[in-house]
Amino acid sequence: MHTEDLVVVGGAGGFIGGHLVGELLRRGAGNVRAVDVKPLSEWYQSFEETDRRQLDLRDLAACREAVEGAGLVYNLAADMGGMGFIENHKALCMLSVLINTHLLMASRDAGVERFFFASSACVYADYKQTSAEVTALKEEDAYPAMPEDGYGWEKLFSERMCRHFQEDFGIAARVGRYHNVYGPHGTYDGGREKAPAAICRKIAEAKLSGLHEIEIWGDGEQTRSFMFIDDCLEGTRRLTESEVAEPLNIGSNELVTINELVSIVEGIAGISVKRRYDLGAPQGVRGRNSDNTLIQERLGWQPAIGLEQGLEQTYRWVYDQVAHRQSSAALVG
Repeated sequence: MHTEDLVVVGGAGGFIGGHLVGELLRRGAGNVRAVDVKPLSEWYQSFEETDRRQLDLRDLAACREAVEGAGLVYNLAADMGGMGFIENHKALCMLSVLINTHLLMASRDAGVERFFFASSACVYADYKQTSAEVTALKEEDAYPAMPEDGYGWEKLFSERMCRHFQEDFGIAARVGRYHNVYGPHGTYDGGREKAPAAICRKIAEAKLSGLHEIEIWGDGEQTRSFMFIDDCLEGTRRLTESEVAEPLNIGSNELVTINELVSIVEGIAGISVKRRYDLGAPQGVRGRNSDNTLIQERLGWQPAIGLEQGLEQTYRWVYDQVAHRQSSAALVG
């Protein structure tokens, strides 16, 4: 794409979308349209030099307005959150299928050349993720299909929609399967936060209160890999600009338990906390990790930012937000 071409980012008011808009601007994109369903005051990051629009992309007319004149569309818009949200809001997660379907239809009619869809590791079959000592997930493991109920099914269906729009209508569709993206300028409380942000918030609150105790969902031995936002942006750019038409994992292969995640954040915060385990809380699959063989073969790249390095930045940002909120509440009180 040329710097003067219009680039549209759906979900620009969200965590990854906001970072993506900033990255596009830093790379010289001079014509960016940022779209989100939330009011501008609720966007995590907002850039005045972009064409910012509040649109509900579940609606086809809104999608037509969003992509008019665009050459490249990034679809990061979805109703989603961490495990506590997606396990209890399956219908809302499924309704995001309208976003990708209508964006593809509008993009086809508007002559959009290239389309990126943000999929998820939740497309992978549950029966391959029943052990904490999980075998890293290859792209082929999405079939036979048995994804995360609700959210995972929507993502897998939308991947197929991208594939068939490419086959039938010539849109160069690219699909990245994100694995647990984290970093600053995202959700860290309220029920939609994911594990890294939630742990950072809980430890920040423990440090500020002096009550060094936190709650952990499950027994803490479930395993995951977590990818820092900068790696996510780089992988997204490389895949979008490539000629790779198949879905690719975009995720770290640094596997850790949730207990190990807590220990890393404890070290960053400089405190130790007592851990209370809620065995009845939503936990998701027992283990999940990214196999990066295919992305290394196709793009010569894989995420490289270590978990401790990324968590350092994330914790500092979350701590500042929590401290500011508590300070403001004290002033009001």
